[in-house]
Amino acid sequence: MGTRGRHVLFVAPLLFFIVRFFLGQYIIPPNMASRILQFFRLSSPAAKEMSTSTGVSVFKNVPVPGVDDYYSLNEPTIGTPYPKDLYPQNNVIPKLFQPLKIRDVEFKNRIWVSPMCQYSAIDGHMTDWHLVHLGGFATRGAGAVTLEATAVTPEGRISPECPGIWSDTHIAPMKRIVDFIHSQGATAGIQLAHAGRKASTIAPWVAERRKNAGGPGAESAVARAEEGGWLENVLGPSTIPFAETYPTPRALTVEEIKDLIQAYLDAVERCKKIGFDFIEIHGAHGYLIHSFYSPLSNNRTDAYGGSLDNRLRFPLEVVRAVRQVWDKPLFFRLSATDWAEQGEKGVNGEWISWGIEQSVELAKKLQEEGVDLVDVSSGGNWVQQKISIGPSYQVPFAERIKRELPNLGVGAVGLITDPKQAEGILQDGKADAVFLARELLRRADFPIYAAQELGVVVKPANQYERAWTRMMAPRNEICTYTAANVAQALFERNPIHQPHQVERSNTRTKLSAGAPSMFSEQLTFRLQ
Repeated sequence: MGTRGRHVLFVAPLLFFIVRFFLGQYIIPPNMASRILQFFRLSSPAAKEMSTSTGVSVFKNVPVPGVDDYYSLNEPTIGTPYPKDLYPQNNVIPKLFQPLKIRDVEFKNRIWVSPMCQYSAIDGHMTDWHLVHLGGFATRGAGAVTLEATAVTPEGRISPECPGIWSDTHIAPMKRIVDFIHSQGATAGIQLAHAGRKASTIAPWVAERRKNAGGPGAESAVARAEEGGWLENVLGPSTIPFAETYPTPRALTVEEIKDLIQAYLDAVERCKKIGFDFIEIHGAHGYLIHSFYSPLSNNRTDAYGGSLDNRLRFPLEVVRAVRQVWDKPLFFRLSATDWAEQGEKGVNGEWISWGIEQSVELAKKLQEEGVDLVDVSSGGNWVQQKISIGPSYQVPFAERIKRELPNLGVGAVGLITDPKQAEGILQDGKADAVFLARELLRRADFPIYAAQELGVVVKPANQYERAWTRMMAPRNEICTYTAANVAQALFERNPIHQPHQVERSNTRTKLSAGAPSMFSEQLTFRLQ
């Protein structure tokens, strides 16, 4: 066949699609614009040569390479913007979807999953719950997924059902989760922790059940021996309990402090075998490290108490030891304030509680020790704390540290629930990334939803692509059907029964189960 004949074969189908589109007989289905472009690229001599030389069809459902299980390969990776030649609106990428490189690790976007306790481990071993919980965030586009507070010693767990990394038997269950996160194109991290004086507690929903039952000890959140607890081995910098309903901790000896630092080092070696991309040291929320640096929980008179430098000694020794054996990104979560009513300083100028001024000093020293990013949270160490809660309520602390230390990575967390809110935090230079927790529990697809709200087209998982038609289709197409029409037509074809109710009106159909915002806007495909 001559050159002219080949041109006809390529041009004729394209003209056919275009003519039918403008005649209103064929509305391009979701992502068809990119499919057409890809078709002609894959039909090129170069593509055919690639297919012939590799022996693999370019139309095969290609698996992720180097993984034992089968997972469909996503190109680009989930949560990554498409090239602007496929979607012109991607000419300017929001900061939220710009990559961030720390050391040799590139985070594909800046929406990161905050560590969240699940109280679902068995003897410290993560379970299928963790695989589904954490893997789900990776399949929905999060740039980084952080495994929850994981204890470096058995008595360092928050509850008997919290995970640990003190034994080699913990490696395999965790590695399975990390491998899956990697297969979906996200980075995986872990929060190494010791609960200190807040250890040996019960899961929140169990505590609520105990409280509702009444009787002796109903207000207590601690796990007793018959509930798998270890009240006789709860540790802290001093013998100051977190609250009346908590056990009085035993003050750590200097020798025990050294043993704990070694436990962190042993945990890091296991992290290497598991394949984590980053480690976060948990130094917040009233757990062991926080209780050392706050005057409210540390009344030691030795080298680990008293002055600010002494109170920072244990946290910095942990960081220094970990940094020496870990060459990947190292994060540190801190509480920027204890939210104590008496303030940070007393009338004589002495430190009486923890606050932002000391947090800035801690951040400076963390940077000197090689920490790459501080994850700025607050509270958790003072049972009488008075928190001024509202949208972005902790962001001013992150902003202050970022302003003081512009070369230190800063993560913001706390009531960040809206895409434009998150983008504004980054655009204003208040932080380099945002950690989301509860919002992701409510809306695991937040990264894809955020892209939609910010007007950028990012890659959903292949298996979920059909659900993101509004975002995926070119913006300038005219649609015969609104999303409400589509929902009603689908209902008539396959009626929805309880517990999903559908309320009908003459103008629209509403899913009472809570449909995405795209259900009030036009889609760009026609029911066939």
